[in-house]
Amino acid sequence: MTGKNCLVTGATGYIGGRLVPDLLDAGHRVRCLARTPEKLRDHPWAGDAEIVRGDVTDPASLAGAMTGIDVAYYLVHSLGTGSGFEARDRDAARAFADAARAAGVRRIVYLGGLTPAGIPVRSLSPHLRSRAEVGEIFLAGSVPATVLRAAVVIGSGSASFEMLRYLTERLPVMVTPSWVGTRCQPIAVRDVLRYLVGSAGMPPEVNRAFDIGGPDVLTYEEMMRRYATVARLPARLILRVPMLTPRLSSHWIGLVTPVPRALARPLAESLRHEVVCAEHDIAVHVPDPPGAPIGFDEALALALRRIRDAKVTTRWSSAAVPGAPSDPLPTDPDWAGGSLYTDRRELTVGAPAAELWRVVEGIGGENGWYSFPLAWAVRGWLDRLVGGVGIRRGRRDAARLRVGDSLDFWRVEEIEPGRLLRLRAEMRLPGLAWLELRADPPSAGESGSRYRQRALFHPRGLLGHLYWWSVSPFHAVVFGGMARNIARAAERADASGKADASGKADADTA
Repeated sequence: MTGKNCLVTGATGYIGGRLVPDLLDAGHRVRCLARTPEKLRDHPWAGDAEIVRGDVTDPASLAGAMTGIDVAYYLVHSLGTGSGFEARDRDAARAFADAARAAGVRRIVYLGGLTPAGIPVRSLSPHLRSRAEVGEIFLAGSVPATVLRAAVVIGSGSASFEMLRYLTERLPVMVTPSWVGTRCQPIAVRDVLRYLVGSAGMPPEVNRAFDIGGPDVLTYEEMMRRYATVARLPARLILRVPMLTPRLSSHWIGLVTPVPRALARPLAESLRHEVVCAEHDIAVHVPDPPGAPIGFDEALALALRRIRDAKVTTRWSSAAVPGAPSDPLPTDPDWAGGSLYTDRRELTVGAPAAELWRVVEGIGGENGWYSFPLAWAVRGWLDRLVGGVGIRRGRRDAARLRVGDSLDFWRVEEIEPGRLLRLRAEMRLPGLAWLELRADPPSAGESGSRYRQRALFHPRGLLGHLYWWSVSPFHAVVFGGMARNIARAAERADASGKADASGKADADTA
């Protein structure tokens, strides 16, 4: 198969961010359409792909992005965006199909959801119904389409895997809804990517949907028990309670796992009906190599190994949280956009800027926020209670950050390695908030380095102003403590490094 010109939408998301390098490795040329191209800047493959700014709902940007494209991948959806998401998905799919036809695109490839046999589309959950409708729009268009339909995707960082992982690891005894007895056919993310890449080479006459799944058909209860076995956990006690509806289940999942309620509910609703592949015709066009499709236990083992080795390339939280603020930090010193409250902290640090930066870049996740852990935990719980993401999303990588990474209830808006980390808040707030951390060289006549920290808040309405003034009395403890503890952590790390170097030198001399 000769290399093709491929357009990938959703490259900032979980599947799209993994598909791009696989397409490049297969010899294709890749163009990514992103609302915020800066989020792709730090990906290892960014220099090998063309990245353009645009949106699937904007016909003008779609027209430019589609120019010269052979295969267009549609990997976006409005999952968890609240009421009206089905109409938004339909409108976006129609705009995409129209732009593909006008540009002479040869194939559209779409990853949708596996739908249950014998269930009318109107009876499906809103999430599955919308996925099915988008697939039908593409198949009804004039551009040949490949619609891949998958159930639960198992891979490091996927929302389905994280939900399974945290429920099983955190609850040795589980009171579960009746849907844990529903059968489904999970698929390893590696097989999903293999089918997506292979779909680029399908002949022009192919215009249809394909069911894709792994070799195992399991209930969710069996999946949890097998996860416990693969992860070497004690056997789990699972008790079913029929009155736990998908709505109640989503609250329960939101409390126990990092997956927010807005995302957990459609995932839970999708498990009400049995979703098992009715065919495996995809193998005619994308043959299965030896050992594929990957079995459920092996998929779990691969995902856990990636987590253990800190090689999770994308996560479910890679895409921006629907409804979260996306406005960039105002940089004009005379910004006229209204009030901008600021809390500033600055300290001289008895450690080099490089050591200080290592502490700054490692903030959050397992390392915490260096001040008043209870206050951060309470703020995270309050955010979860109102439907926010909370503080448990953690980090994709324990040591390195890149633009677009989620970091607990923040997202990395800008990073200048060795110098600046700017985070934008994604918790529920009556306004916009940022946290900026800097590791600067020392001022004249000083040694070590300079730590500069700014918390900024742009209030929305009277409630926003009241919010700032209600929490400002705690800033000395939270933000002041953060600055002091980050400085101390850098100094301790520097002293430890010098001691180790001194000990090595003494050993070499002896």
